[in-house]
Amino acid sequence: QVQLVESGGGVVQAGGSLRLSCAASGRLSGPYAMGWFRQAPGKEREFVAAISWSGAITYYLDSVKGRFTISRDMAKNLGYLQMNNLTPEDTAVYYCAADKRSYFAPATMSRDGPDYWGQGTQVTVSS
Repeated sequence: QVQLVESGGGVVQAGGSLRLSCAASGRLSGPYAMGWFRQAPGKEREFVAAISWSGAITYYLDSVKGRFTISRDMAKNLGYLQMNNLTPEDTAVYYCAADKRSYFAPATMSRDGPDYWGQGTQVTVSS
């Protein structure tokens, strides 16, 4: 059993910032990539960002480049998504993800999806 638990969601005004966290536990041993997806009301779930096992390689959705930063703490099995300059279009449920296949090439997660999902955390950006 693998658990991914997100935290840090909330309501923020446009232009504001939020930092999401993801705690991985259970039967999830390294190496694995971590990532974030989101799903807005009435839309399909989309890839947002991913990071390799070492943390050296990151990959982003074009619309969040320069605003969002993904990072991780391998020792603590934690992942983060720093979101700056948020817009109402960023409003969605954000899901943490983990994937063993793409531990060295996190872009693969955007194409093939992850092995594991978290429950999601709501991010609402008001205009």
